[in-house]
Amino acid sequence: MHSGPGEQPWDSLLDTEAAVAFTQELVRLRTVNSEGAEAVERPAADLVAALFTRFGWEHTVTEVAPGRPNVVATVEGGGGQGPTLMFEGHTDVVTEGDPADWSVDPYGAEIRDGRMWGRGTADMKSGVAAMIYGVRALQQAGPFPGRIVLGVMADEEGMMLGAKAFAASPAAGEVDGVVVCEPEGYEVCTSARGGIRLRLDLTGVMAHGAMPQEGRSPIEAGARIVEALGTVREWAAVRFGRHPHAGSVTVTPTVLLGGDPDQLNVIPAHGMVGVDVRTIPGTDHAELIERIRTTAEQAAGPFGVAVRQTVVDDRPAVETPEDHPVVQGLVAAHTRVHGSAPAFGAVPGTTDGTILTRDAGLPTVVYGPGGKWIAHQKDEFVEVREIGEYARVYAGAAHHFLTRSTTPAPEGGAAA
Repeated sequence: MHSGPGEQPWDSLLDTEAAVAFTQELVRLRTVNSEGAEAVERPAADLVAALFTRFGWEHTVTEVAPGRPNVVATVEGGGGQGPTLMFEGHTDVVTEGDPADWSVDPYGAEIRDGRMWGRGTADMKSGVAAMIYGVRALQQAGPFPGRIVLGVMADEEGMMLGAKAFAASPAAGEVDGVVVCEPEGYEVCTSARGGIRLRLDLTGVMAHGAMPQEGRSPIEAGARIVEALGTVREWAAVRFGRHPHAGSVTVTPTVLLGGDPDQLNVIPAHGMVGVDVRTIPGTDHAELIERIRTTAEQAAGPFGVAVRQTVVDDRPAVETPEDHPVVQGLVAAHTRVHGSAPAFGAVPGTTDGTILTRDAGLPTVVYGPGGKWIAHQKDEFVEVREIGEYARVYAGAAHHFLTRSTTPAPEGGAAA
């Protein structure tokens, strides 16, 4: 079969139907990241590992926690020495919530109106399928220099144990660039916002609701803290400015606990405020965390309530230059497939790429099938055509990245 105008040899070798069917197989596995589950990713990892075996790809299956395996394959290009490109994804998903809220079976992977519906269709089992079949097509098209690593990680929806384990492994030191295949609606996301999760534990004095003067209320203090956190957000917007893609720092109260619904006549001794903070490149996390602590203490002080702040998680904002080869490979491939250059953007949350950059120093870029804002919602879906489109881009991006040393430099710049 001959390639048409603008096509490359791997385009005709891409098995789009198989990629779509594999996405369906993955979606039909309920791999919900829930505390106490005996196995989360195991069924999906077995499916991925079996496919890697069928393709003849060397791979490892490593448990990062009981029932939580990483599956990592290495595909040698057979074209001599060259760089190493990694494609990364995960197969755990968030809960579907109440199935009655869905208009489709959350795990049916039904295809209707050109869309595949179900939990994980966008976030991000279609991305996993697209990266695997894109690399398979490139491999079948002929030798290429270097190698490609495909990492299917565990626990992205939790504490990112899979990415942390890979980042600590010797294999990470051999990777020159990473494409994280999360849903970003055709944007090439060179930056990702950082995330800080804080717990503010409040300690007051228990008392009868009829005699509030005898108590010190963590509920009143908590309400004042929630209000005061708005001033921290305003301060951070000025202090750290606005990123062209990632926007401004946000400080969002997400939990306010205190009291017992069965004891409405009791002022409790204890309460808690949970805070979700999202940062942008250039944010000083230590300074911001300290500002939140002092603000909370000042807000609670008039109520005689003590505040103890705990940093539950701290993930930095990360950014890869737009002229980095891993970014330029995606830009070139997207432009060839779609006929126009992609928009640059930022990931609104964090991904495994955040950990790979933080812990292993790997340059990461996020680009994958599915709408940018559809993740974690009911009636999640992916456009079926996107699975093939992204697989083509992944193959092209890999070819561009791995052969760049032999690609003529554009006028006025180095080879990308």
